Amino acid sequence: MAVRTGNGIFDVDIGLMDLFANKKPTLLHPLSEEQIRLAPCVPNPGKVICVGLNYRRHAAEANLPAPPKPIIFSKLNNTVSASGQDIELPQLSTQYDYEAELVVVIGRRARAVSETEAPSYVWGYCNGNDISARDLQGQSSQWLLGKSLDGFGPIGPWIVSCDEAGSLSDMPIRCTVNGELRQSSSVGDMIFGVPELISFISRHITLEAGDIIFTGTPEGVAAARPGQPWLKPGDEVVVEVGRLGRLVNRLVTSPPT
Repeated sequence: MAVRTGNGIFDVDIGLMDLFANKKPTLLHPLSEEQIRLAPCVPNPGKVICVGLNYRRHAAEANLPAPPKPIIFSKLNNTVSASGQDIELPQLSTQYDYEAELVVVIGRRARAVSETEAPSYVWGYCNGNDISARDLQGQSSQWLLGKSLDGFGPIGPWIVSCDEAGSLSDMPIRCTVNGELRQSSSVGDMIFGVPELISFISRHITLEAGDIIFTGTPEGVAAARPGQPWLKPGDEVVVEVGRLGRLVNRLVTSPPT
């Protein structure tokens, strides 16, 4: 594992779960950006939980009412991929879409916690892109197939601890495709904020350290834009949420099976 500090990137002597358990890393030798190849910042989350229609203006662009309770669904672990990793687009779909998201990284076991307690269960945050195959998603009332193709949940480039991430209320969230701005909003447009989401989910599903929550996407998805500019091989998608860095992925053609 490596840690990024104000003085650069360093190899450290502990793993991610040790960090969640509040063990302090010892900085070993420094690493240059050129030396490292990023892995998913949470390489093997126990659960990948997602929230649908959680931004007011996104619900409006979909011509849907704001949900009275959080809409919870899941992506599978095969979706987790890293910043800098190429994402293959299989020939199964023609309607590939981007979804810039704030991702919550759970730091300790949470069961039936209150909204007041909820923030203390968060270790930090990262950028996420809930890549979606809309035609597969719409084949049934269950969204799993359109959300869980291989690599369709890139996260990163790193986890930023809560104290470093800053306030969520005015945190900007952006997505560009080939340098063109597609999504530009604020986490403050969420219908259900992070404490409410954690409290709601933990009343139904026990959260464990290393679980991640994709908290929803703002307006501007391809499905709702004029001409529906779906993602295609060769596109570069960049997600930026607040101080969490740049999640960059290039889309490529999936080799024939």
